[in-house]
Amino acid sequence: MSQVLRSGMLPSDVLRAGTLGLRYRRVRALLSALGIAIGIAALVAVLGVTESSQSALLAEIDRLGTNLLIVTNGQTLTGQEAQLPVTATAMIRRVTGVEAAAPTAILGARVYRSARVPAFDTGGLAARAADPSLLTVLGGHLRQGAFLNAATSRYPVTVLGYQAAVNLGIASPGPATRILIGGEYFTVAGIMDPLPLAPEIDRSVLVGFGVAGADLGYDGHPSRIYVRTDVARTAQVVALLGPSADPENPESTAVSQPSAALTARLAVASAGTALFLGLGAIALLVGGIGIANVMVISVLERRAEIGLRRALGATRRHVAAQFLAESVILGCLGGVAGLVIGAAVTAIAAAIRHWRLLIPVYGLWGGLAVAIAVAAVAGLYPAARAARLPPTEALRSSG
Repeated sequence: MSQVLRSGMLPSDVLRAGTLGLRYRRVRALLSALGIAIGIAALVAVLGVTESSQSALLAEIDRLGTNLLIVTNGQTLTGQEAQLPVTATAMIRRVTGVEAAAPTAILGARVYRSARVPAFDTGGLAARAADPSLLTVLGGHLRQGAFLNAATSRYPVTVLGYQAAVNLGIASPGPATRILIGGEYFTVAGIMDPLPLAPEIDRSVLVGFGVAGADLGYDGHPSRIYVRTDVARTAQVVALLGPSADPENPESTAVSQPSAALTARLAVASAGTALFLGLGAIALLVGGIGIANVMVISVLERRAEIGLRRALGATRRHVAAQFLAESVILGCLGGVAGLVIGAAVTAIAAAIRHWRLLIPVYGLWGGLAVAIAVAAVAGLYPAARAARLPPTEALRSSG
């Protein structure tokens, strides 16, 4: 008798009675479950896409490191652009906790694919003098060719950032591949992969300091210094870089941490997740209201059935259990459909963006539980209304 419900109906009886209306009104049942499915699909997709994207972003932060700092020339107290001292890089390398430092300097030279390109068509590219250690400090990689070294830094040799190569239409480096920098032809020795932590390098053509000073008017002052630190001492180094780079005017230097921008994207993503979860919850609420509305109409349409069942001995609990079961079954069907749709959306998004597919377990089981709970609550009033119908009145009104 442990399987007998308090209403006196076996679970199999409740299930069979609960599916009666669904089997004969399939389109209505499908549309009712659809509202729940949309809400659950939205919740699962938001959780899945967010989890997958955040995992990819965290992996990228771990790969690139949080110990990269950038020192740039800021402004003087009078509002004019400051200059980093010529000795700034050497002073920074002496700071305890600094593992490596690579200076760069923006040059006034314009960049063209050839002398035939109109003077105004620079493509927004910049010429920069760079230290041979820059690639290592940034944790970058070469797509093709070779990077600058102590020998090539003295000659008209250049390495292209990824976007610079795209804009210039250069697919591969080599002795025959040349571009015009400041009126002089430079041989393209290499092309870099994208640098997420240094996008300004992606749109730059890099030359050595030696040739920059000899042919491109470089005055010896760096404009941007990339610094790798001991991870455990990064915060301490941040406070020391300004005074070390420019002891006389430490306030005129600016220190930034590129990985902080990636970390901020996690916070933005979390805020966006909360918003979309709220929208999913609203869709789920609308779906629950839809089930309640359909069940109320079903009670009105099936008064003859209710009256007949009551006349044949069914109690109020029997009737209530039947309609409540029907609501729960609708919620279960909608919940399962929503899980499938949400998982499919997440899988497609992860495949397109090359993420690892991650869907929180609590999102799956929790979504199904929420769907059933919402449907059960939505079915309480219709079930109670059906149970309160007197059999004589139900039979009379049906005639």
